[in-house]
Amino acid sequence: MGEPADISPAIVDALYGDALALADEARAAFDLSGRLDMVSGDAQVARIALSCEALRTTTRMMHALAWLLNHRAYFAGELSEFQLRRHGRLPPAQPESEPEHFALLPLPLQDLVLRTRRFYARIERLDQAWQSRFTMQPAAVHRLRQRLGQAVQSL
Repeated sequence: MGEPADISPAIVDALYGDALALADEARAAFDLSGRLDMVSGDAQVARIALSCEALRTTTRMMHALAWLLNHRAYFAGELSEFQLRRHGRLPPAQPESEPEHFALLPLPLQDLVLRTRRFYARIERLDQAWQSRFTMQPAAVHRLRQRLGQAVQSL
């Protein structure tokens, strides 16, 4: 299997559109007014579970959108590669919710949270692939020295 395709403006733009739609869906779904009656179980624990998951989900999507916006700015020539490498890193994923709290959410909300996690994992894979381009590889001179040293030792 060949190397994965490099990140392109078309990929970033498509993901950006998906991220906007998913973030808007999350905002609407976690609008707390009128939602608490749909939550099962103990009201206090359910409120906390809903609030925590809303915060995790919206933070996850805002981090993904920020990463995509940085890459869009880079492709538009508004950021240099140095600036993107320095400020365009994706933060680590939000911690997973407690299974018993997650179970208190209605199934449509659980599905939405899982979709945002999958989306964030896609962005993480792209970020890791992009960042791996900058890992330090031994310079050609160092590799040549190493080979010469091995050749001399074998004489």
